[in-house]
Amino acid sequence: MAVSWMVKQIRSGVYASCRCAIVAALALMFVGCAAKDHRISVAQLMELEASERLTMQPKDAPSPQTDAAINQQLGPYHVGPNDVLTITLTRADQPPLFPSTAFRVDRKGEIDLPVVGSVKVVGLELDDLEDTIRATYVPGVLTDAVVHAEILTPETTNVLVVGAVSAPGFVALERHECNLLYAIVGAGGVSDNASGEASLQRIRQPELVQSFNLRDPLDLQQAIALKPLEQGDIVQVNAAEPNTVFVGGLVLGSSPQTYPTGTNVSVLQALASAGGLRTDIQPQTGTLVRRLPSGREVHVRLDLDRIAMGQDKNLDLQAGDILWVPYTWQTRLQEFVNKNFFMRAGVSVNYSVSGREFLNRPGSGGGGGGGLQDSFDPFGFLGRNSALQGLTP
Repeated sequence: MAVSWMVKQIRSGVYASCRCAIVAALALMFVGCAAKDHRISVAQLMELEASERLTMQPKDAPSPQTDAAINQQLGPYHVGPNDVLTITLTRADQPPLFPSTAFRVDRKGEIDLPVVGSVKVVGLELDDLEDTIRATYVPGVLTDAVVHAEILTPETTNVLVVGAVSAPGFVALERHECNLLYAIVGAGGVSDNASGEASLQRIRQPELVQSFNLRDPLDLQQAIALKPLEQGDIVQVNAAEPNTVFVGGLVLGSSPQTYPTGTNVSVLQALASAGGLRTDIQPQTGTLVRRLPSGREVHVRLDLDRIAMGQDKNLDLQAGDILWVPYTWQTRLQEFVNKNFFMRAGVSVNYSVSGREFLNRPGSGGGGGGGLQDSFDPFGFLGRNSALQGLTP
């Protein structure tokens, strides 16, 4: 009798423990469900991003001095010291006063012409140079003359271009090309992995680094209007950050996904690349974690069913986004049912399994190996993926 009474007490204790575990699990599940959803909507995300774009510090419009500098850099060639010119001077029905001859512009910006001597030519365009030489000879020396001038060898400036360009190395720039834009073009242009941002480091002022977004017209104007590049200056073209998004949670293949720079990947495309959602349960919501330009991190609620049916916007993901499909109380309940009630073809389901039968089943926590927590943990008591499950509402 004493032994029988002890067996009954043990069985009662097992049943009570199982019932308590179920009740506690369900209580925690519904308490979690009742917690306030900290996520924002897609519409609120759009408003935040638009607001941050408006509040970003506006760039100053180009000044007249900037316009003049741009025209100087991108306009016609202007003669300068160390240029070598070829000049031909002819007269009507008469032989040339002198054959086509090369003249070097000295450091004072002058050339030494036959008969008339030194002539100031620095800063002149070729048309103006020809007019200046003609005025020097006519009418003092000649009654009429035709002058033709060409740049034989322009002075060049060697700058170093490195980073995300097609042909990094030293680039020789002519006088009117000594700016960031021509330097990058001279290095073969940007490569496929360029970010669009570049920086300039003056070799004579190594502590001063100026950065520009070449996709921004105002930044590009400022870059061109800078003081001309000098020998040894360094241009760095920055590579883009890897276009990687992170997909995980209730998907078949949780992993980072990396795409070529400039590729747009939507929520549904990223989920498809992760093998789709788990099929043993029915996840309906997702969480998008995005860092705004200000550095603020937001969590956005996604209704996956509405997105799949085209009723909500199928957002394009950005590099660094986290797309997580979290557990909800519905999916935990579905997983609990799937783990603890099995349906096999031709066999009816028995919902009144005794505690002894449950414990004696292989792998159920009795003699079959493992403990109760290993097989009776549908609600995440063990803290699986605790860091990311914190995204769950």
